[in-house]
Amino acid sequence: MFNIEEELKKLPSKPGVYIMHDKKDNIIYVGKAVSLKNRVRQYFRKNNKTERIKRMVSLIDHFEYIVVDNEAEALILECNLIKKNRPKFNVLLKDDKTYPYIKIDKKTDYPNVYITRRLINDGSKYYGPYANPGAAKEMVDFIKQKYKIRQCKTLKERNRPCLNFHINRCLAPCMGNVDKEEYKKQIEEIEDLLEGRTDKIKKQLEEEMSKASKEFKFEKAAELRDRIQAIDRVSTKQKVSNISENTIDVIGIAKSELEVCIEIFFVRGSKMIGREHYFYHELSDMDDKELLSGFIKQYYMDNPNIPRKIMLREEVEDKDTIENWLSTQIGKKVELQSPKRGEKLRFVEMAEKNAKVTLENKEKDKSEILLELKKVLEFNKLPRKIETYDISNISGEYMVAAMCVMQDGIIKKNLSRRFKIKTVYGQDDPKCMEEVITRRLKHSIENPNGGFGELPDVIFADGGITQINATKNAIKKYNLNIPVFGMVKNDKHQTRALMNDKREELEISDNLKNLITRFQDTVHDTAITYHRKIRDKQITKSELDNISGIGDVKKKALLKEFGSVEKIKKSSIDDLMKIKGITKKIANNILFELNK
Repeated sequence: MFNIEEELKKLPSKPGVYIMHDKKDNIIYVGKAVSLKNRVRQYFRKNNKTERIKRMVSLIDHFEYIVVDNEAEALILECNLIKKNRPKFNVLLKDDKTYPYIKIDKKTDYPNVYITRRLINDGSKYYGPYANPGAAKEMVDFIKQKYKIRQCKTLKERNRPCLNFHINRCLAPCMGNVDKEEYKKQIEEIEDLLEGRTDKIKKQLEEEMSKASKEFKFEKAAELRDRIQAIDRVSTKQKVSNISENTIDVIGIAKSELEVCIEIFFVRGSKMIGREHYFYHELSDMDDKELLSGFIKQYYMDNPNIPRKIMLREEVEDKDTIENWLSTQIGKKVELQSPKRGEKLRFVEMAEKNAKVTLENKEKDKSEILLELKKVLEFNKLPRKIETYDISNISGEYMVAAMCVMQDGIIKKNLSRRFKIKTVYGQDDPKCMEEVITRRLKHSIENPNGGFGELPDVIFADGGITQINATKNAIKKYNLNIPVFGMVKNDKHQTRALMNDKREELEISDNLKNLITRFQDTVHDTAITYHRKIRDKQITKSELDNISGIGDVKKKALLKEFGSVEKIKKSSIDDLMKIKGITKKIANNILFELNK
């Protein structure tokens, strides 16, 4: 038996990583500490904690810890454990969008330049990310038009060069036509271009152009002139700020009652080349310094595109440790800066402003919906998770149910669940509803981190007072306090109002009516689809699956050939024997069983 108070006394005053577990032994939080003794004890003291920390502590059943030599080792171990276990109370990169990067494959003597969305620590150079994929493609197209580098994905020796050589687009390294140093010079120029050092390139090209002109090599001089002009155009398109730094990321943060948005601007060669944003739910009460620290560690772990400077509003507590860690990763000094004045501060403010706009645009509609629901239902907090259920059957046959979830004003189809009715016989929708909701609640009570997730803030019953009462009966079995409201429809099968357990109809806006109508339609469609699947499977099973010699493969082949069981019944033995695996004996069995 794990005694938390006794285990707290055993904690060492050494650096390390602590791992919090719940009753099911799920890892719910991973953190690092300079002193494990001081840090872990803080969670269990009766001081002012945020709601998030209170929730986390209430779930802690036991903890473990790993002692390391220093804070830097603790940080690396913390990052690895978070990446592997993805604890629910840590800052996690949940956004799965991937932006394009321009990659220079440095593993070969004759590198290629191409677009990729995968960042790998393979010694290659990555430039980006490009928020606009078209901009990345335009840059690569420009490079391959103006520089005679190979365009094939794999470099193989050839008996003759490809078309790109003949149209003066490639120097044909596959044929050994180009010296490695000459090719390397092109790649270095491309790197300068992608890193924004266009002045250096232009100066060199202008000197080469002047020399070519003096030597009466006018075709080469014109080619160099065109390259200079193209570089000017690309450089002008990229430039958005006169910030003096060459390689920086700028991080801005914005919060609302519902979630957090973190926005990153990527500045390379004094030019902003792209941006990304990430959203986090249920972290609004987390301190900005802790949020930014967690984000930076997650974002830059195993990321080969680490800048020399990262600018942000707040100075994170473990700044020195993170700087040393990032510097070790790229072999160059990395700084975290919190500017107080000038152009750098304005750039951070710009990132924060964009984070705020991004968040406001995303939340405008759904926050209005949630705030209206909070007011209409007379709740003290926002009803962030709403569930509804629907029963589907034909005269009490093939009885199934569906559950749908609305999270933060958005219908989450991936959280839908389906049920077969197990204890109710005959057509009794309220009893079916009570059974299904009882089973659903049991799932979350026994396994809060399971597939059903946390309990809902409110349940919307698909119907009036009868369905409300059936839902409440299920809730009472576990002594829970989950409010229930009915969704009342009009003659056109659209939601006209919500109903409380006193049969009072609550007026709602047209926007909310439309959303709840879609909510009802979604759960209804889910239930109907599942019912049809079960019904069709049962019908097919009752006709074919009990016949000796017929398995899934032969059954599918028969149905594919004849289209239906009725047509199989009317077929001949010879017709059936045309199906692979159907012998005369099996064909006789089929016709006898289907026609008896």
